[in-house]
Amino acid sequence: MAINTEKLGLILQNFVAATTDVQGAALVTPDGLPLATSLPGAMDEERVSAMSASMLSLGERIGIELARGTVDRIFVEGKKGFGILTGCGEDAVFLVLASETAKQGVLMLEIKRVLAELKLVLV
Repeated sequence: MAINTEKLGLILQNFVAATTDVQGAALVTPDGLPLATSLPGAMDEERVSAMSASMLSLGERIGIELARGTVDRIFVEGKKGFGILTGCGEDAVFLVLASETAKQGVLMLEIKRVLAELKLVLV
């Protein structure tokens, strides 16, 4: 069964447009290939996809080595905002880029909501 990348792209575009302080989002394969993206104009989707998959893979290995169990998310905080990586089923990694003014609790709720929507399309 083929993945409906057009529908995934629409979900990401709607998420970015409707969620305060979210600047971009991407759904990528564990191998680092983009499935769907809605990223700021200057970002290279292939590069972002590869880095996202690598970070989640490394985070999972760190979780095992440090006996922390399964990694739920990887949170990168910088002066200009946040990058949140979350697994989206077995076949995808979800990246969200948010501004430094984002309210983390609200952001996590919105990520949880859109993950459920994305997973329905990936089944």
